[in-house]
Amino acid sequence: MKNSLYILLLFFMFSSCEDVIELEVPNAETRLVIDASLNWFEGTTGTNQFIKLTLSAPFFNNEIPPATGATVLVTDQNNNIFNFVDSNANGIYECFNFNPQINQEYALTITYNNETYIGSETMKSVTPIDFIEQEDNGGFSGDEIEIKAFYTDPADEENFYFFEFKEEFETNPMLDVYDDEFINGNQIFAFYTNEDTETGNELMIRNYGISSQFYEFMNLLLQQTSDGGGGPFEIQPATVRGNCINQTNPENFPFGYFRVSQATEVIYIIE
Repeated sequence: MKNSLYILLLFFMFSSCEDVIELEVPNAETRLVIDASLNWFEGTTGTNQFIKLTLSAPFFNNEIPPATGATVLVTDQNNNIFNFVDSNANGIYECFNFNPQINQEYALTITYNNETYIGSETMKSVTPIDFIEQEDNGGFSGDEIEIKAFYTDPADEENFYFFEFKEEFETNPMLDVYDDEFINGNQIFAFYTNEDTETGNELMIRNYGISSQFYEFMNLLLQQTSDGGGGPFEIQPATVRGNCINQTNPENFPFGYFRVSQATEVIYIIE
């Protein structure tokens, strides 16, 4: 009897191992994804810019489909029109005569699949990075490298900052946003740490001048995609809307954001 029971248990164990489990992953309607960040880096003319259009895809898709065949225009306050063209039919629309101006308002117009998407943003100036400071005894264990990028906030005005840190071995940059609510007119720093950082690595540090609207958008987005957030099978608490709307069909809203920024970049070698 004991032998029969043992054989029966083995049968169920091996049978269950061969079962195919199909997971139901939540799917949503395909939407246009707008990656329109026009950055004027210090020391450049800022004439060469690009806007990337893709389509939203299921979580486990290996490829992100490009949105080709769109008409993409950016217009400034003086009604100068800058045409962005997808010459390689890969969803990357390029412009080679863009004219960046601080405090200039720009309007984005995208026509895709007979629907028109619009957005607007004002180019904000950037605060330069004063200096970089490195500490070698940071983190919970006291042996992690910490990098601080110091900058001085202009007094008597509201400012917002978008920092990007990317070490040479990293696929995705570390992003963070800051405001000057409690540090107006003072020197403060943006912070970076990575447990895999090693001496001799090259670290790219970028700072972008941003609007309050983009600060709020990015702050919400970073909160939802932080390490403490839900996994791929969990529904996000809320859809983070950008500043672009579908003028033709408001219900078919896009993802992404249209941003125009003056920017600065520093390359730091980890000591």
